[in-house]
Amino acid sequence: MRKDAIAILCAGGPAPGINTVIGSVTKVFLNAGYRVLGINEGYKTLFSEKTNFEELDFLFADKVFSRGGSSLQMSRFKPKDSEFKTNFFTENNVKLIVTIGGDDTASTANRLAKYLASNNVKVSNIHVPKTIDNDLPLAEGSPTFGYQSAKEEGVRLATTIYEDARTSGNWFIVSAMGREAGHLAFGIGTACHMPMIIIPEMFNKTKVTFEKITKLIISSMIKRKVLGIPYGVAIISEGVFHFMSDEEIEGTGINFTYDDHGHPELGNVSKSHIFNMLVQRKLKKLGVSVKSRPSELGYELRCCRPIAFDLSYATILGTGVMKLFQEGITGCMVTADPAGNISPLYLKDVEDENGKVKPRLVNIESEKAQLVYHNNLHYITKSDYKEARKYLSEPEEYDFYKILNW
Repeated sequence: MRKDAIAILCAGGPAPGINTVIGSVTKVFLNAGYRVLGINEGYKTLFSEKTNFEELDFLFADKVFSRGGSSLQMSRFKPKDSEFKTNFFTENNVKLIVTIGGDDTASTANRLAKYLASNNVKVSNIHVPKTIDNDLPLAEGSPTFGYQSAKEEGVRLATTIYEDARTSGNWFIVSAMGREAGHLAFGIGTACHMPMIIIPEMFNKTKVTFEKITKLIISSMIKRKVLGIPYGVAIISEGVFHFMSDEEIEGTGINFTYDDHGHPELGNVSKSHIFNMLVQRKLKKLGVSVKSRPSELGYELRCCRPIAFDLSYATILGTGVMKLFQEGITGCMVTADPAGNISPLYLKDVEDENGKVKPRLVNIESEKAQLVYHNNLHYITKSDYKEARKYLSEPEEYDFYKILNW
């Protein structure tokens, strides 16, 4: 009889700390006498005729745990229930599947566990929540692993962008990854003292449109002109696109490619280019001279080396998988509070009626967000109208609070 085994699978996009989880899970289960199987290409290969997997040992785990990227090849493939098979699990005596990924990866693991149980194959599933977007529904103040390292790298890059703006007397329009949440843009923008930070959550009292985003950026540009500051950086979360219609997006005049459902493929274009183009068009109409350049903070952040925070955090999460498994817990995410205490977060408790994990958005009403938006940024308010009229005939249209209906 073959020894009991556990399997590790990574899916979705990369995030710093994936290898730390792989290495930590591998070490702790090897120490407990299990075989550890690493699945390559995620769910894409798991149900194929020949699963692409390798047996992991201590030397492998010790070599990769501090590296960026993922030593197990990843895939975004999302299988249907009809594609599930039991072969890999029964042939290799697998007792636990550890999935590393975001909400889709977790939801698929949950469906898979139910399928295996219905076929009398008992396999526990424990998910390790990963995303640089920080948008999984963990407790307030607990980040997803990878977020802090991505933010650190984003701040490193954005600091040089800000220095370029100051040196050249220009503006930069920066776009940051984030799906539908603005955590990354908010975190980078706050750390870098950017005069304008635009995230979808700030549109809590009005609809998100390109016109409003453009006006918010120009509001900051004009305020800095009034202050005698000829440079600046505006950062926008790509999450704003999630709340726009296809018509709104197509109205930019950008030539998009389209997916099988007829939707614009946003992954094929630079979001910062779109924002910068719209700002420059508007400035030209207004007769205001401000040079700006686009810059993207995206794929550069996903495979950087994890910082100390994520090396420690991902190690605790990986080790915590063993704790939950020994306690007979399954169908959950492993979580660790700031003190390092491990607890399960059951997927059924954070799913919507369609079985999708609900995203955690930036709490725009929090004291932290309110301090940043009311004190740290530069934008036109009623008290600036007189000075702003040197550049704008109707400065009230660029009033930050009026644009957002705050």
